[in-house]
Amino acid sequence: MGILFVSPHLEDAIALPRMLDSLSVTMEHVADLAHARPKIRDGSFRVILTEANLPDGTWLDVLDLARLVKPVSEVIVTDPDADPRFWAEALNLGAYDLIAQPFAVSEVRRILSNACSRSVSRAPVHALGCARS
Repeated sequence: MGILFVSPHLEDAIALPRMLDSLSVTMEHVADLAHARPKIRDGSFRVILTEANLPDGTWLDVLDLARLVKPVSEVIVTDPDADPRFWAEALNLGAYDLIAQPFAVSEVRRILSNACSRSVSRAPVHALGCARS
């Protein structure tokens, strides 16, 4: 697997994979924390892109789950109200980065590509990374 996208917004789940067509990544979408929890726990995703506010939790819940898995997944937060203060808070609490909405294709590609590269370089050889086989 590659990137897990946790968001109640189906339109973003459709748009994001199109933005990443030029990269060798796969993306799976779930709408809430309840559906994300088992996927994060199984350790198949090296990068998790999550909405800041979910129907049943927040990005902090996703970050806490990601920290329990070895190797730790990179967590990227997305929010329409992203500002420098929120970005600093997210980084200080352990997120890899923050992506503002609406999504800018170049920013999405750059941040997700860098997160995948970092996660692959940190993962053991047997772990699943972002690259397609």
